[in-house]
Amino acid sequence: MPLVADFVLERLREWGAHRVYGYPGDGINGLLGAFDRAQGDPALIQARHEEMAAFMACGHAKFTGQVGCCVATSGPGAVHLLNGLYDAKLDHQPVVALVGQQKTLCLGSHYQQEIALESLFSDVSEFCQMIYQPAQARHVIDRAFKTALTMRGVATIILPEDVAESEAVPSPPKSHGAVYSSVGWSRPRVLPAEDELRQAAEILNSGDKVAMLIGQGAAHAEEEVVQTAELLGAGVAKALLGREVVPDDLPFVTGPIGLLGSKASDDMIRGCDTLFMVGSSFPYAEWLPDEGSVRGVEINIDGRMIGIRYPMDAHVVGDTRETLRQLIPLLHRKTERGWREHIESSVREWDDVLDKRASQHFDGKINPQSVAHVLSPKLPDDVLVTADSGSGTNWWARHLKLRRGMRASLSGTLATMGPGVPYAIAARFAYPDRPVIAFLGDGAFQMNGMNEMITVKRYGEHLSGGPPFVFCVFNNQDLNQVTWEQRAMAGDPKFPGSQSLPDVPYARYAELLGLKGVYCDDPEQVGAAWDTALASQQPVVLEFKTDAEIAPIPPHITMEQGKKAAQAMVNDPENLGIAKRGVRQKLSEYAEQLPGRGR
Repeated sequence: MPLVADFVLERLREWGAHRVYGYPGDGINGLLGAFDRAQGDPALIQARHEEMAAFMACGHAKFTGQVGCCVATSGPGAVHLLNGLYDAKLDHQPVVALVGQQKTLCLGSHYQQEIALESLFSDVSEFCQMIYQPAQARHVIDRAFKTALTMRGVATIILPEDVAESEAVPSPPKSHGAVYSSVGWSRPRVLPAEDELRQAAEILNSGDKVAMLIGQGAAHAEEEVVQTAELLGAGVAKALLGREVVPDDLPFVTGPIGLLGSKASDDMIRGCDTLFMVGSSFPYAEWLPDEGSVRGVEINIDGRMIGIRYPMDAHVVGDTRETLRQLIPLLHRKTERGWREHIESSVREWDDVLDKRASQHFDGKINPQSVAHVLSPKLPDDVLVTADSGSGTNWWARHLKLRRGMRASLSGTLATMGPGVPYAIAARFAYPDRPVIAFLGDGAFQMNGMNEMITVKRYGEHLSGGPPFVFCVFNNQDLNQVTWEQRAMAGDPKFPGSQSLPDVPYARYAELLGLKGVYCDDPEQVGAAWDTALASQQPVVLEFKTDAEIAPIPPHITMEQGKKAAQAMVNDPENLGIAKRGVRQKLSEYAEQLPGRGR
């Protein structure tokens, strides 16, 4: 007779879940046996750590739009899931987590590995429920999926050992208290209020200098975003989670915004008279207009999130695509295009700055900006790119120019270290015929990315033999983003005791595992290294030995940041190198042509 564990996996399969990322443990022995009997559908993809399994589930959700699934044993395995699940929660991704628990017989006895899982998962989950008896399994699973999809969040199913190993009850007895649920869900049309839509149109039509800021909520609305921007003569800045919504080769797309953003985006926001936020909860007030200085319109499908980043004059709650389709007929095409021409000129100037900055190499070291800048025109047409959290994210955001059809994601709101590699693995499993490239700092790679190269090796038959699959590692032996934040935000010099990293031969490590390793420490060979990696049919660890003293210069520097950075430099162990590089990098914004390269 099939067990509850078998029924659980069958129900997951009915919901379209064909891969579950996880790690074994005796608290889920029943599920492990069921995975064996399921014969690969759904398949258990064994990560090296439960946290990475949760990241993979989140990455699957981000790149496919479907529910990502992960599984962990009771006690410590359950705890390990949390960081990856919080990544999904904060970036609004549908993920279902299956978690083992000790037998119901011993709950409450302070038994080994007994944790109050319902309490533990209560904050991260939109739905969290233990299955106490077999007849519950059907409706608990169904509600988990329906809730994850509806709320775009995490749903947690807790499955005690004895329940998992009990005989399945596919349909509960027809009695009082029985619940009969079904597999199925459909995305609703969320339409805006007409009065608020007209108010939004009035504000946008009256504005002379409209700036659009889009986020991941504008996904699937590329055509409508572009049409709106054309009518309004607006520029379009993108929050990091909205990178893939519109291509970067459109002349009015100003690129990223914020600390990691472009000067073109910053200039647009500082010069606009109307702010139009679409599907974004970009949180940083210092990169938005001063309160009351501009009029504001916002579209967001979540009424809880609307008008909480900047005081808006029109709060339009609705699906972005549906809302823009209703808004566009109400907009008047602006005949005066001076503002648009100014934005496009700023974009061209910023592109020139990026080109000059990337070409500056100092003391024979690779400028990390050049790693992304050289790759950008080489990106395969349908590539999926991921990034980890660190200074490399600056170059990923600024220098990679995404074209139509390219996909990109990272940990946006949690901004945690660690997801770059598991996102890439999940993307490759979901799209085995598409190129995948991950951008990784050496800190994140040492933290947990290196271990997942073993996962890549284990599933080589699924992950190899197709388009490029590249893990690009910036080896600068420094936890670089935090080092710069210490200088600019705390006014402290670099503290090597916390910031310095051991030099690890990442490319050779890949070769040890039977993967391809490519190493580059020559500024003149960056392009050739990329060509080698992109030509490989094996997964590649591409290691660049990069300069740690290239600052991720923000689009503008506040007086306070300037004071603290100057204070930090007095006793910083790298002050001379930073000064030389910083001056040359900043001058690239003003000089028409810099003489040669600093070597």
